[in-house]
Amino acid sequence: MHVTVDQNRCCSSGQCVLTAPTVFDQSEEDGLVLLLQDEPAEALHPQVRTAAAICPSGAISLTVGQAVGA
Repeated sequence: MHVTVDQNRCCSSGQCVLTAPTVFDQSEEDGLVLLLQDEPAEALHPQVRTAAAICPSGAISLTVGQAVGA
């Protein structure tokens, strides 16, 4: 799984941080999402999927099952 975030879409709700705190954080300055891991361990995939699904602004994108460089 590869995770990307769009800070321009982020509305600073913090749901991603509450759901997957080892993958997402928030900037102290403006509250925008900060991506801590763009390739999280498989054990974190359920939390990351939930974070993406509940993000009110759709700022989190997931790519699953594609080989790098393909």
